[in-house]
Amino acid sequence: MSEVIAGVEIPGTTAVAEATRLIQQATGPLVYHHSRRVFVFGAMHAHRLGLEPDPELLYLAAMFHDTGLLTPFSDVEQRFEVDGADHARKFMLDSGFPAEAADVVWTAIALHTTPGIPGRMGPEIAITHLGVLTDVIGLGLGELDRRQVDEIITVHPRGDFKNEFLQAYVDGLKHRPETTNGTVNADVLEHFIPGFQRTSTVERIMGAPWPS
Repeated sequence: MSEVIAGVEIPGTTAVAEATRLIQQATGPLVYHHSRRVFVFGAMHAHRLGLEPDPELLYLAAMFHDTGLLTPFSDVEQRFEVDGADHARKFMLDSGFPAEAADVVWTAIALHTTPGIPGRMGPEIAITHLGVLTDVIGLGLGELDRRQVDEIITVHPRGDFKNEFLQAYVDGLKHRPETTNGTVNADVLEHFIPGFQRTSTVERIMGAPWPS
């Protein structure tokens, strides 16, 4: 029987079930509940906006979008969003998805913290971004039915989300601070890590090895 949360059906595919199990075990309650809320909020926004993302791809993007914070797997130092995107792509290709579908999910995850661009792209990418913004900073929350929102929070409680999520953010980035250059992630380290100071774009331009 299909699982339904606040009127939103969780796709009943083998890949969805496996991703759910994997993320729940690999990341713990904070990221698991956050990721599921991102999917449901995103699906609600898609319905409101008349968009039709592929539910399975949207779910996989939502579930893997923060895995790079807690389970960085790459052999190179890179942005946590790219870690998560690479993790999702590998999972999908190993599960038999076509490369085109894996690329959509990769892009949705890689761009989920990037302002101004995801909303101009395909529905899975745009809606993943909007679902994240709703759960993290409340963007678009007022456009959703309050009773449905309450049901989501009952099924996937926030707890002390703001403080716990920020701590997970710091823990996932403090060993690779240079990867936050030019991203909103630098805000988190600048706030919480004593002595951390981002290198500005002006400094990079003025310090370039050109005479003018």
